[in-house]
Amino acid sequence: MQHLASRLRRLPPSCGPVRLIGVDGHAGSGKSTFAGRLAHALGDAPVLHLDDIASHDELFEWTGRLGSQVIEPLGRGEQAQYTPYDWHTRRFRAPRPLPAAPVILVEGVGAGRRALRPHLARLLWMELPEEESWARGRSRDGEEQRDFWDGWVVAERRHFADDPSRPFANLLVRQGQQGYEVLPGPAGTRGPDRKNTHSDGPSAVC
Repeated sequence: MQHLASRLRRLPPSCGPVRLIGVDGHAGSGKSTFAGRLAHALGDAPVLHLDDIASHDELFEWTGRLGSQVIEPLGRGEQAQYTPYDWHTRRFRAPRPLPAAPVILVEGVGAGRRALRPHLARLLWMELPEEESWARGRSRDGEEQRDFWDGWVVAERRHFADDPSRPFANLLVRQGQQGYEVLPGPAGTRGPDRKNTHSDGPSAVC
């Protein structure tokens, strides 16, 4: 993990002074756990969870709010403030600060969407098939979330059919018994929607 963190730190900034790193994949694929470990390896880098940006009414229609609350201020070198959504009360909570740190991880389904890619220094994709990911997510959330998951699966399929992330991933992340294997992604060594800038090197287990 330290090797990957070092590679990410050396990237040029992508959003003002910040290197935004997207961690995308199907729901239940392990994005949050991986992002937490990577953030620790980066010296406790901030992590923006897209679950805090989405809501029941806007599972994927949150691009404008993310832009105005996060991308635009970071692009100006300013601290961002976003209003996290509470999935239990179905309300947005008080604003939460997001400093313009050298590296910020953006994790969640849709982190590699086309509207966000120009602002990313790298896009990572959790390489786990959708059905296996969803099964893990359903098991994690229990029977009380069954109806939500039924609706989510339909919405996620629709989202990725219209706005796929994996073809634009620079790196693929596979979880194994010995840690995470990081492999070159379909986009190779290009920054998302950019020309070649930096070699990501061979695969590594971290």
